[in-house]
Amino acid sequence: MFRFFENLVDPYAPYPEKDVPPTRLWPFMRDYGHPFRRLFFWTALLSIAVAAIEVGLIYYMGRVVDILGGDPAQVWAEHGLELILLAVFILVLRPAIQALDVLLLNNAIMPNFGTLIRWRAHKHVLRQSVGWFENDFAGRIANRIMQTPPAAGEVVFQVFDAITFSIAYLVGAAILLTTSDPRLLLPLLVWFVLYGALVGWTIKRVGPASQAASDARSTVTGRVVDSYTNIHSVKMFAHHDNELSYAKEAIEGTRRTFSAEMRIYTVMDMALVALNGLLIVGVVGWAIYLWMQGTATVGAVAAATALTLRLNAMTGWIMWALTTFFRQLGVVAEGMETIAQPIDLIDDAGAKPLVLTQGRIELEDLSHHYGRGSGGLDRISMVIEAGEKIGLIGRSGAGKSTLVKLLLRFYDAETGRILIDGQDISRVTQDSLRQQIGMVQQDSALLHRSVRDNLLYGRPDATEEQMIAAAKQAQAHEFILDLADPQGRRGYDAHVGERGVKLSGGQRQRVTLARVILKDAPILLLDEATSALDSEVEAVIQETLYGMMEGKTVIAIAHRLSTIAQMDRILVMDQGHIVEEGSHAALLAQGGLYAQFWARQSGGFLDVDAAE
Repeated sequence: MFRFFENLVDPYAPYPEKDVPPTRLWPFMRDYGHPFRRLFFWTALLSIAVAAIEVGLIYYMGRVVDILGGDPAQVWAEHGLELILLAVFILVLRPAIQALDVLLLNNAIMPNFGTLIRWRAHKHVLRQSVGWFENDFAGRIANRIMQTPPAAGEVVFQVFDAITFSIAYLVGAAILLTTSDPRLLLPLLVWFVLYGALVGWTIKRVGPASQAASDARSTVTGRVVDSYTNIHSVKMFAHHDNELSYAKEAIEGTRRTFSAEMRIYTVMDMALVALNGLLIVGVVGWAIYLWMQGTATVGAVAAATALTLRLNAMTGWIMWALTTFFRQLGVVAEGMETIAQPIDLIDDAGAKPLVLTQGRIELEDLSHHYGRGSGGLDRISMVIEAGEKIGLIGRSGAGKSTLVKLLLRFYDAETGRILIDGQDISRVTQDSLRQQIGMVQQDSALLHRSVRDNLLYGRPDATEEQMIAAAKQAQAHEFILDLADPQGRRGYDAHVGERGVKLSGGQRQRVTLARVILKDAPILLLDEATSALDSEVEAVIQETLYGMMEGKTVIAIAHRLSTIAQMDRILVMDQGHIVEEGSHAALLAQGGLYAQFWARQSGGFLDVDAAE
């Protein structure tokens, strides 16, 4: 039975992805709620039915009081069947209707609605560009991905469990009092107007207060995760106290915003007690007065009393439900700031897969300044022939990494274009472009998974033998076999920790190299590929790298000039321009910037400060 309701909606079903999702709250909720629209309809209908049954039972209890005023034998003779049917209804039909209502809400909607939002939000965020992620905390992004779905689920829950039910109940209560005596409706209406004013006052303040508290919590999460992610730097610089102060500032902000939010609830509770006293005295007192005047029956008084006491018990719950509803809407609105942002780098409408035939790269008047007036690249034009090996050097900020990021299309160029085998990379699919490029970065971060998972990231369909061969070629196989993690996993199954923290820098670099070797892409980008290796291992890896380069188009960035001296051509960059190019010997003969770098290098590294 549970499985039937849990499978009424598939949260992972295909759906039309939007590059620009709704940025307003209700269109956002409606968009995510579209697969549940039929379930929402039936759940609302059942919630109204449950409220109607509750009011009907109170009404019938008043009728029972009036019926029992006569002789018991006569009462049974005249109303026995009616009472039996009422008992059957209470024992059979009422539980069945309420069970169906609960099954739809708790088992069909709640588990799947949050899952659908989390899945689609994560899928949307993963499509964002590298630049988008660089402008935010990973912890804050993850926090919003995690907190928005349960908040949205709570909104839906309160709509059907409380708001729809309470509205139907209040309407039913008004009808019941009108049926008993229309004059009983007067104190209920006065109370309802005052109660509505209190609800409006509370809601007006709860939404902004809740969003402020949610923002503050996200800030705490971002700062805490930032400290944990960079724990080596925290320990190395002995900044334990500074990190505590940094976090305390955000934690105190959270406390202040939460305190402001709770003040609203305290005022609400105190006002609610006074209003409920007015409701009880007004309705019950008025009903007793009408009975004393002989215009209302004892059953009417009993029904009015039961109804009023029930409303008294419900008002606090309704108010909390409403404030929870709007508080969670505030959390959803805060989450939307991240998960409803448009995709800032998308495939062209007619984008086709890159067809790589040779590996020739052409840059045409390429410029990119990250939205600033300077920095990055400025009107770069050049051709890298198929199979050519290019070395790229220059001071920090000269534009080397920008060129590589543009080639991978982590950013779109501000002007100009990049062609690979005559195809503009802005008009091919991003995935097909990056599948043709292998890259070894200076920051050799790994996934917090097993060594095997990290290696197969380069080529998921590789066999065990191919994976091990790549590891051996990168001089990684032997140390991998010696790895073990706290859970007892060993060798290729051992987990490497967050960003590969359980491995040394050289070990991480070798795993990264093995991953790129396994990928075997026709275009190879090397960004300080051997910077984390000791001299002995580097000498062996250099041979591996030169082997990897065979038949590939290569761009290698290096400060250690000896690693690129054997390249076909070396490009020297400065302030976003290519200022020199040629072979190692030719550039030395020119006596220019490259010759200065070579003369001033220390231990084979480019001394950029001296070169300044």
